[in-house]
Amino acid sequence: MLERKISKQLSDWADRKDKKCLVVQGARQVGKTFVIERFAEERYEEVVEINFKQMPSAGEIFSGDLTVDNMVMAMRFRFPEKKIAPGTTLIFLDEIQECEEAITSLKFWATDNRYDVIASGSLLGIDYKRASSYPVGYVDYIKMYGLDFEEFLWGMGVSHDMTDSIRGYLQSKTEIPAAVHSQLMSYYRKYIATGGMPEAVQKYIDTNDFREVDNVQRSLLEGYRYDIAHYATAEEKLKAEKCYLTLASQLLDKENHKFQYKEIESGARGQKYFTSIEWLLRADIVHLCRQVTAVKYDLSDYLKEKSFRAYTTDLSLLVSMKDFSLKRHIVENTLSGNTKGGLYECAIADALYKKGYELYYYKNETTKKELDFVIQIEGQAVPIEVKSGNGRATSLNSIVKKEKAIPYAYKFIDGNIGAGEDGVITLPLYMASFL
Repeated sequence: MLERKISKQLSDWADRKDKKCLVVQGARQVGKTFVIERFAEERYEEVVEINFKQMPSAGEIFSGDLTVDNMVMAMRFRFPEKKIAPGTTLIFLDEIQECEEAITSLKFWATDNRYDVIASGSLLGIDYKRASSYPVGYVDYIKMYGLDFEEFLWGMGVSHDMTDSIRGYLQSKTEIPAAVHSQLMSYYRKYIATGGMPEAVQKYIDTNDFREVDNVQRSLLEGYRYDIAHYATAEEKLKAEKCYLTLASQLLDKENHKFQYKEIESGARGQKYFTSIEWLLRADIVHLCRQVTAVKYDLSDYLKEKSFRAYTTDLSLLVSMKDFSLKRHIVENTLSGNTKGGLYECAIADALYKKGYELYYYKNETTKKELDFVIQIEGQAVPIEVKSGNGRATSLNSIVKKEKAIPYAYKFIDGNIGAGEDGVITLPLYMASFL
């Protein structure tokens, strides 16, 4: 069973006395339901689980007066085998976006405060099928992602002590022993080829066969295509799918990774397709890295609105857009050119996204200087450059030297830890998950 970091967050929530209802959000197939069910089994004497996609008729529980006593009574009639008692029962409302009244009911569960309630769902139905939103002030949120590299290592049998030692090397900026670094890079390439979707990772652990992993990944990709067809408006369905399926070519086949509408169809312009990108973003099917014109806090003040890069929400989905040979080249470390550079950039974007950072990139057409990423940490802009080898980061060094307000910068390389010049910290690619 895969260990997930979100389990600790769920426990922290359950330990609070004056807790609100908890909403666990995330893209489809990242493991929300599985993790909540395992947590509930370990923590509570009883669980009332309602999946509104599997049991649409269960919406009747919320069709009358939304008092807690009325809803509990309706649940007892619906599930007579359940002894629903305050303090010992978790009420788990899964796929809650399918039932507007259940979303509204969260206010009353939270106000009553006798029962622990967790709701889970994707952003698809919530954004495009609901007439109401989550009640403000009555819910807490946790965002769930696919596995990060540390969770992947746990799944591969690497202990917490070992991953803690990796974090120790990062904190001390000490070079990692060559044998350990080599093994970590081997694991990292396997992680990139597998991605972080739990079903794909579990398949690799069970079979050690990337052909089997590839089958899982392609099934997941088809599921995402189905979601686009099922939830997108009639005028967006085809356009949104076209945008999504060009991501691999946008990111891996060319040097410039800015999203270009001409890659969708000849002569295409943002006027036609930008609403489709917005739909994919709001539906949690892609995440964006937006261009800024200055490396200064607050980065949002320097946005170049129409320039962005679009990434899949997990590497599992990106690599499945290419044929199987990509995985072989990743694992055997035989990638080269734009594909290698683009893939490592995507891997760093994936790691930063899963740590909750808002992503930006910098490009100056006049000076020809650019940075792969810029993030904000504690009110300061921190630039990041990604190298598929261990080459010199000319733009990064120049910008850090010029902008005195930049506290430090990261350069991620296919190499070991090193403290560079002018505050540039050089780190192995896999360290992005340990920042």
